Amino acid sequence: MKITKIVGILLIVAGVFLGYLGITKIVDNSAEVKIFDLEIDVSNESGKEQGYVYLGIAALLFAGGVYSLKKK
Repeated sequence: MKITKIVGILLIVAGVFLGYLGITKIVDNSAEVKIFDLEIDVSNESGKEQGYVYLGIAALLFAGGVYSLKKK
């Protein structure tokens, strides 16, 4: 197995892992409280931004891994 294939697989795994971390970070920093008809949003915006950054990096890593696997 070529080294580029191994690197591609590692990039894909890292992308999936960072994507998972990003999604959980977004979900953990989102909260809403409903009392009767009143909705109170108590989410952490900076934590959500970090989650979106993780998702962006994950997409780049995943795309790089797929590209390196398809490259001859």
